[in-house]
Amino acid sequence: MSTKDRLAGKVAVVTGAASGFGKGIAERFAGEGCAVVVNDITRDAGIAVVAGIRASGGRAEFAYGDVTRGSDVKAMLDTALAHFGHLDIVVNNAGTTHRNQPLLGVTEAEFDRVYAVNVKSIYWTAIHMVPYFRLRGGGCFVNIASTAGVRPRPGLTWYNGSKGAVIVTSKSMAAELGPDKIRVNCINPVIGATGLVTEFMGMPDTPENRKKFLATIPLGRFSTPEDVASACVYLASDEATFITGACLEVDGGRCV
Repeated sequence: MSTKDRLAGKVAVVTGAASGFGKGIAERFAGEGCAVVVNDITRDAGIAVVAGIRASGGRAEFAYGDVTRGSDVKAMLDTALAHFGHLDIVVNNAGTTHRNQPLLGVTEAEFDRVYAVNVKSIYWTAIHMVPYFRLRGGGCFVNIASTAGVRPRPGLTWYNGSKGAVIVTSKSMAAELGPDKIRVNCINPVIGATGLVTEFMGMPDTPENRKKFLATIPLGRFSTPEDVASACVYLASDEATFITGACLEVDGGRCV
């Protein structure tokens, strides 16, 4: 873990933090001196992330919860306050997708789930965390969107739309909440080797199939949890106190 302590004294909630980008963000935040509430719907994996952070000398607590449920999101805030005394940062990382396929093949249930996890989750964190941040005198949201919301491609139409909603919502939140000293930024990762890679690709995750996607990324590789975590650390840190409403592509040039 890093020992630079760029987030020393801060407390963060990271949703969907049991694996993939969320796990990388939670671990990096802890390494930078931040106390972390690790949220996920996968209990055992989330508890394991907490154990790993503590074993490395960091501070973390697990908060089981579904980001589409307001009561579960409120419990994340309650966990932060009960164990660490305050909350400074919310990273809305939890996300899902439908399988890469023609837009008419996606079921209503799949559509609803994508929008609930990717967009309604931000509604719920705003509902519960914004009043607290206002009382505290400020706070920070980092929303994980996607290059899909900037340069959409066929096969992920409804997912692309949900991430476009995350980007516009983040900018609108930033404009509205700026007077409250609440910053809102988002990050747009390109495809990464996470648990959703097969769904994003719409085909088996083989070296040959990966080549088709890597060919669209100028730097020639997928994004990693470390890439996304580094961007999150910057936007959540005091180095970015004058940055709000920004969307940072972490994409190896995919959106150029």
